[in-house]
Amino acid sequence: MEFMFDVSSADSSFVEIIWHTHSERAGTFTSAAVSNWEMAIATFNGKTTIVARGPETKASLADFPANAEFFGITFKLGTFMPHLPVKTLVDRQDARLPEASSNSFWLHGLAWELPTFENADVFVNRLIRQGIVVRDPVVEAAIQGYTPDMSIRSLQYRFLEATGLTQKMIQQIERARSAVLLLEQGTPILDTAFELGYFDQAHLTNSLKRFIGKTPVQIAHKRTVQ
Repeated sequence: MEFMFDVSSADSSFVEIIWHTHSERAGTFTSAAVSNWEMAIATFNGKTTIVARGPETKASLADFPANAEFFGITFKLGTFMPHLPVKTLVDRQDARLPEASSNSFWLHGLAWELPTFENADVFVNRLIRQGIVVRDPVVEAAIQGYTPDMSIRSLQYRFLEATGLTQKMIQQIERARSAVLLLEQGTPILDTAFELGYFDQAHLTNSLKRFIGKTPVQIAHKRTVQ
């Protein structure tokens, strides 16, 4: 099953996207590797839970229940919560935030009202004002291609603290996701490999199998049958 997502842009410079979806029946899907962390809210059987979910360094299978609502706030790279290190959340080591009441949860010693898809911006702005969510401008600059005036070791430390990943891992994940976009647009496999700097088709195939869970042929074939 593939989910249909409602996605909105955010007013906050701390947020990548805000998304919402639902499931009509139970099933399994392939969760692709992602560089960003997020706060995800799920409502099932009348009960709502919220988790902090870290980046994923490989594709994996994930289950979902029937008749469930899912909503999430995906934060930009370089944005993080100092009290809850992103590196502790990597690869599905989600941190479930404790329930304070039927419509609130505990975060950093405070009770917070559960956010909704509609008021996510307000919720994020409160997190920022309270200093619960911060961002590292050095990491943001490095991601945009600037070379910070610091040692490689110091930069590596800043990346791990702010993203939970190394800069190299982020580059590999983002390159694989770029390859998917090219293949879905009809770019031939060999041209995709060349354009994104893969050694050859085998290198591209291994990367997509690891990070996306599909081969280039499977991705290209999906486009032709839609």
